Amino acid sequence: MRIAVLMGGISREREISLRSGRRIVEALRKMGHQVDGIDVRVEVIYNLSELRHYDVLFNILHGTFGEDGRMQAILDMVGVPYTGSGVETSVIAFDKYLCNLFVSDIAVVPNFVLTTRENAHEVVETFQLPCVVKPRSEGSSIGTHICFDRDELREAVENELRNYKFLLVQDYVKGQEVTVSIIDIDGRPTVLPILELRPKKLFYDYEAKYTDGLTDFVIPAELSETVTKTVEDTALRIYKKLGCKHFARIDGIVKDGIFHFLEVNTLPGMTELSDLPMSARAYGMSFEELVDNIAREAYANPANREWSGKVDLNSDQNER
Repeated sequence: MRIAVLMGGISREREISLRSGRRIVEALRKMGHQVDGIDVRVEVIYNLSELRHYDVLFNILHGTFGEDGRMQAILDMVGVPYTGSGVETSVIAFDKYLCNLFVSDIAVVPNFVLTTRENAHEVVETFQLPCVVKPRSEGSSIGTHICFDRDELREAVENELRNYKFLLVQDYVKGQEVTVSIIDIDGRPTVLPILELRPKKLFYDYEAKYTDGLTDFVIPAELSETVTKTVEDTALRIYKKLGCKHFARIDGIVKDGIFHFLEVNTLPGMTELSDLPMSARAYGMSFEELVDNIAREAYANPANREWSGKVDLNSDQNER
């Protein structure tokens, strides 16, 4: 197949996207595909028709304008199958507030409150400690803080409200950090071995995620058979309810045998230290086989069949 790997982008996760993308390009070429790596900048958006020459677009644009539904809407217009979930799923999954509400009937979600400048003072003074402060829509734990006293909470909220309009303040759950990767194989969601994360920092933050040696990885996670089955079943239900496609990762904390949901990543990292490739390897799938499978799944089962090939991007005629 002729495949374009869309990477880079404009988010704060740009460098991670480039690392993921370059690795995917190399792997797909090893699997015999004709591959171009495309650093998605503004000029690419202005020349979308050029993307119609490909069989599959491997989208690995992490974060804002890549993972939040906006790029998916653009790619729907291109009419070429792309990897990952469609517009609606991406919008909900990237918005931690909406996603918490959406899955609260099938998963245990730590107590949370949406925080803005208008209610920040009340939240800082009354929310139970310890707690977590994080952007409503962001990836790679960017802007995330664990606060153990009011001063830490106040400082975190004040600082992050300079960068984001909305924050989540949420109960801090101390337990086993786990992540569940799910991939589609022959059109069916398949749960990979659960990965337990043991960061050498306070939590699995940006530095711990992408710096070799700062996190110990245990796979399969040290959970009882019963808890393992519960975590797998919960993650799969979340994946299906959201309508995820091709691949995704569900993160959470296990405490006292209970899985506490944290977030869904619809375009998880694919670097040398990323979680999904580790779980795939434990499943018996090499990185090359993993990305080849994702690309083939996207081709066979597009995120949005309805838009495929329907928009003439070269036409100057617009119906009104």
